[in-house]
Amino acid sequence: MQHISVMLREAVDGLRPGPGRSFVDGTLGGGGHTEALLVASSPDGRVLGLDRDPEAIAIARERLSPFGDRFRAVHSNFVDMAEAVRQAGFPAPDGILLDLGVSSFQLDDPSRGFSFRDDGPLDMRMDPTQGETAAELLAQWAADPRILARRLFDYGEEPQAWRIARAISDAAAKGPIATTLQLAGIVERAVGGRRGAARHPATRTFQALRIAVNCELDAARKGIEAALSLLRPGGRLAVISFHSLEDRIAKRVFAEHAGRVESLPQGGSRRIRSIPAVALVTRHPILPSEAECSENPRARSAKLRIAERLES
Repeated sequence: MQHISVMLREAVDGLRPGPGRSFVDGTLGGGGHTEALLVASSPDGRVLGLDRDPEAIAIARERLSPFGDRFRAVHSNFVDMAEAVRQAGFPAPDGILLDLGVSSFQLDDPSRGFSFRDDGPLDMRMDPTQGETAAELLAQWAADPRILARRLFDYGEEPQAWRIARAISDAAAKGPIATTLQLAGIVERAVGGRRGAARHPATRTFQALRIAVNCELDAARKGIEAALSLLRPGGRLAVISFHSLEDRIAKRVFAEHAGRVESLPQGGSRRIRSIPAVALVTRHPILPSEAECSENPRARSAKLRIAERLES
């Protein structure tokens, strides 16, 4: 499936692109959002694109090469965007976009191990050059079904976490669980496949593993905090999330900054640290239109939140 950028118009319009403005796309993916930002900020707007996936960087560079030096791609986690911006000599951005989903080319490539539609190695790393694979992490969890059940519930919001955890633990005791269809089959047999169901019974298990492999929840919070601190006053941050755990994080961080919460740093110091103040552009998340969901079913769970950095 060709990668289709989710809520493209809503996200780009929310960042208010224009000539001479600078943007950071912290989750470059296939480059669709970045391309729209470059078009809307002609003739001299710039975008710095970051992605953990070297393949995404290569795809985006080829797609966006007609924009010349108005676009630059960097292999980096968006958690480290402040350092990436500094090393690139990029100005404080007028807008930052974080699309927290998995790209279609990642989902549709069996060798990446994100999907159980086709068989492939149980990998799931967004950056395949580093970190533990899903198979390695699952082997650790499976040693104690209580830990595994907790991870499936916390990261996958799986209501049948204990039954699935016991089945996975029993299977792992007989041999490694190394492929996507192998894991999907274990889960399906444990809870029973529902004929005609819209969601495969292993969906939440795969979500839990992917989140843990890529430290997605911790990265989401740190990335949003980094983005708000990096924005110039009047700049906007747009966050697109695809499950309730990420959306809650975006909602909570935005609310904390909108309330100008102050906190004590660790160590008991009495110095109070003020966090950047923001205004909520979206009091409630923007949802994709029915037409978009019909054209791109992967957009159905998406939610967009936007906040604007206020004067310090």
